[in-house]
Amino acid sequence: MTITEAPVTATPLDRARAALRARLLADRVLIDLGSPGLYGRTGVFERVYTAVDTAAVRSMADLDSEVLRFPPVEPLAAFERTDYIASFPDLAASISGFTGGDRKHRELLAARERGERWESFLEPADLMLAPAVCHPVYGLVGDTVQQAGRSFDIVGDSFRREPSLDPMRLQAFHMHEFVHIGTPTSAKAHRDEHIPVMRSLLEGFGLDIDVVPANDPFFGRVGKILARNQVEQALKYEFVTPVYGDAGEATAISSANLHEDHFGLSFGLRTEDGEVAHSACLAFGLERITIALFAAHGTDPAAWPAAVRRALTL
Repeated sequence: MTITEAPVTATPLDRARAALRARLLADRVLIDLGSPGLYGRTGVFERVYTAVDTAAVRSMADLDSEVLRFPPVEPLAAFERTDYIASFPDLAASISGFTGGDRKHRELLAARERGERWESFLEPADLMLAPAVCHPVYGLVGDTVQQAGRSFDIVGDSFRREPSLDPMRLQAFHMHEFVHIGTPTSAKAHRDEHIPVMRSLLEGFGLDIDVVPANDPFFGRVGKILARNQVEQALKYEFVTPVYGDAGEATAISSANLHEDHFGLSFGLRTEDGEVAHSACLAFGLERITIALFAAHGTDPAAWPAAVRRALTL
């Protein structure tokens, strides 16, 4: 059995995922890099990906957001303040480097020659792979946020250690996020007022979209309580589309999130009236939207419906 095939005991969803993955690889949309959830991308993928991103930016033009771009890694000290490790330890990944001398290097080489794992010779570098592109912004806005709030346009690399052969679930991916930090009222308005905008954009791509309450994949027993509270309080909405038809549940390709005062408390952010700042985020999953388009319309964008091509300016 090859890595693109579903096992004999596969469910209909397993087979649908394997079929989409095989088609994307065979038609040279993605390139298999040999590890689940990691792919190279060809020109046809990049063309659609860029068009999706450009359309997303146009849809959010009314926000007049400050543009920020960050590297794919963040300092451990800043990562700690987000409390991500408490909620998603299974998704986090740190960076390590070699700090030893000649003797340690010889030991490393000897272990390597024996075919043993040599990563234990590396030391933590106080850097984390960024799991969310918005993390750095909260430490940069200063202690006091103007009463009207501030909005940010942020796009970049994210990494979450979640290996999977499902092409809609990547380990390394990009999010384009539109973040607002302000009062409870302005943060909620930022999210709620743009849910129809995001839905209209994605439906304009010829995708069948539903907007549903959702939760993040919190870890462990406490995580189950957090997830339930997140749904009950309607803090997170996902834009889902049936990538695999009737074979399984619809897949999230974007989200609209209300963080309430989580980051305000973690980073000591207050509005001019002295209250703890709230935040919200509109997030476009760029690879997920792009792959959903290939799943819905085929791997040749030139053959896509004219209305879809116009929406994407392809």
